[in-house]
Order: sequence, then C-alpha cells, then structure tokens
Amino acid sequence: MRKVIIRDRRKIAPFNEPARDLRVMNKPLWLWQRDVLAPYCTHEIVVDSLEEIPPDGEETLAYQDNLFFDAPFVEAFIKGARALGKACRVAFSLDDKAITTHALPLQSGIRREGNVYIANMFYFPHGPEPLVRPLVIDTMAREIGYYHIPTYMARETGDLTFFVPLRAFLSIEHWVHLFIANSPFGIFAEGARMEAGLSKLSTRLRILFRSLVERRQFLSSSALVKVGRNTYIDPNAIIEGPTYIGDNCTIGNGVVITNSIIGNHVNIYGRLSAYAERGQ
Repeated sequence: MRKVIIRDRRKIAPFNEPARDLRVMNKPLWLWQRDVLAPYCTHEIVVDSLEEIPPDGEETLAYQDNLFFDAPFVEAFIKGARALGKACRVAFSLDDKAITTHALPLQSGIRREGNVYIANMFYFPHGPEPLVRPLVIDTMAREIGYYHIPTYMARETGDLTFFVPLRAFLSIEHWVHLFIANSPFGIFAEGARMEAGLSKLSTRLRILFRSLVERRQFLSSSALVKVGRNTYIDPNAIIEGPTYIGDNCTIGNGVVITNSIIGNHVNIYGRLSAYAERGQ
C-alpha cells in the first residue's frame, strides 16, 4: 500500500517548527508516523493537498503530517477500511470522551460533520475518489488519573483525571497537544493497554517469561521498558515500565524511574552517584 503525506506547513508556537518535526514519544513526529505505518506501507509520496494524489488506482493511505496516531488505532482503521472496501476517512462518535475532552480544544483538524467528528486521514482502495465515507473508530477511552488531590490543582471535585484512549489519535496544532500526545495519549495509553492486556493469560505469560529470562522484576523487563542505543543504565538503578528511554543516555546509581518518557542525550544521577562523582 502507498502512503500519501499531506504537508501541514503551519509552525507551532513557541517552537517555530511544523508539527512533523516536534518530538512525540521520544521521536520526531514524522519518524513516529513512519514506524507505525511501516507494516502496511511500502512507499510514499508527499503532497500539499488531496488533489495532487496521482489517480493511478493504487491502494492508498493519505494523512496530514501533523497527526499523532498509534499502532492500535492504525490497525483498527485499516482493518475496518479494507473490510468496507470503499473510500473512507477517519471519524469519531460525538460521545467519544478521549476526543471530546482532550483532542478537540485548540485545534481545527478534527471537526464535526453531521453526527460524527471527521479528521484528515483517508483510505482509498483504488486511488483517490470524490465520495469518501466516514468510518467511525472507537478510541476505547478509559478514565484514569489522580483522585482526592487539593482542589486548587484540579477541578472543584479535587480529582485530576484523563480519558486515556487505547487507540490514540490527535491533531497537533498547539503546544498543549504535545503534552496530550506524550502523556495521556502516549505513555498513559501504553500503561492502559498493558493493564488491559494483563487480563489475558498469554500476555502475562509473555511478560513473565521475559522477566525470568532476563532475571528482572516483572515491571522492569524489556517487555515493558524500552531502551535506546548507546544508553548506560547502572545495575543499581530501578526502572519500571511502561517506560521509554532514548539514545545516548546515562542512568546512574540510585535512580528510580517509573512510567516515564526520557529523551535522547539525557543524564540522570541519584544522590549516591552525585556524591561519588564529587569524591564525597
């Protein structure tokens, strides 16, 4: 299948860069999109609008390059679109809590049309065509958060909660969307999928097997902790997943990390490491 990338040249303040170049889940957004779509797409073209897509009858996935989406979402959309066998676009129900609560504010890429919200991701089984049907994808949102915190930190109820999607989709048009993509729709979503997966015996056995092979605690196995290249982790550091650590990082003695995203070229030292380096 061919993918068509529709350029969005707007620059996101205060970074003064287009969304495709901003980092999401430890990667530039364009690289994240490429990796998520790698199992489905063999080649790509870049255009400025749908009208520029060659009408050559090739199976095509087209999307705007400021969109954040994860693998479970893409799998659900492509599977549903191929089963439909007709040109369609991503859509959401009006009562999808993840979309209405977190994705709609401060953006225009996800908008209401009739009784659904539509977005700029399309599937064409035989090349572009004018009639495109909405294909509703359920993000499977779950309420997750912190309860009974001081009211000045949250709403009047004293609760700080997010509607975390098991299938994430977001149009990045504001710096706030980077937080949403990385936290509720990113690492929180990974944790929610892990929690949902633990109800399956096969998932528990897979993680248990990995932890036994590596002789690590269950949450610290490589099934839940992803580490980049050229990264050093002290044997006495404690890291629990779901956690992503980038390339060329150093995690020192005494460091405790849990449910985190750490970028490239980051050094983190615990108290003991800092004292040792100063000769104390």
